[in-house]
Amino acid sequence: MPPRPRIALLAGEGWSTSAMYNGLREEFEIVAVIVERKPSAWKMLRHRARTLGWLETFGQFCFIVYSRLLARGAGMRIAVLMQRHGLSDSPIPEIAVTRVGSANHKRVASLLKKLAPQAVVVNGTRILSKKLLAAVNAPFINTHMGITPAYRGVHGGYWALVNDDREHCGVTVHLVDEGVDTGGVLYQVRIEVEEGDSFATYPVLQLAAALPLMKAALGDVAEGRIAPHAGEGTSKQWYHPTLWGYWKARLSRGVR
Repeated sequence: MPPRPRIALLAGEGWSTSAMYNGLREEFEIVAVIVERKPSAWKMLRHRARTLGWLETFGQFCFIVYSRLLARGAGMRIAVLMQRHGLSDSPIPEIAVTRVGSANHKRVASLLKKLAPQAVVVNGTRILSKKLLAAVNAPFINTHMGITPAYRGVHGGYWALVNDDREHCGVTVHLVDEGVDTGGVLYQVRIEVEEGDSFATYPVLQLAAALPLMKAALGDVAEGRIAPHAGEGTSKQWYHPTLWGYWKARLSRGVR
């Protein structure tokens, strides 16, 4: 039996990181799980306000708070989808986790150099620095919750539905570069949204669709046949909806 490909998981906190770990651990040797703490919400808001303005940023903040209520209300549906697709968010054994303040900390680069994984799976981190990406001779591969380049940024599936663009409601597995979801595309697939789905459940459907793609991409790396390509469509970065924008789309287009 050939040895399992050796990978590292570089991720943010959250259920999707646990689901990614549990989905990969039987087929791949996970030599490290490096989890960064969430960036300061205040710093994020200040940065966003410089780009979008304070009114838009305030509306996004209100929606982020409201989205927690959406997640609670969708708890039963989320549980059904997790079971249907064989996803597990069981906690990663703490002994396997290295916690850092930032994915770009020099400690992360040192650890990756020491372990020399064949690939680094990225999940929910901040933008990675050029220095980190060059620290190890291995591709960094990310799961993006949207079809790139048309739906870069956050909540790509949701925005595709708001735009009545179901053909681009899906997920992308791609190489990581210094941009925001701008690396070469490895695999993409659409998701099918059902009547009971909403903003809170789209990511579950996307992760379920992404796991087989990530496994395929890691298999390609192990066999030396990775083949990134450019995505189709006009490139655009998306952000959180504002609370009033979300309700406008929900009432006028039925996008939950």
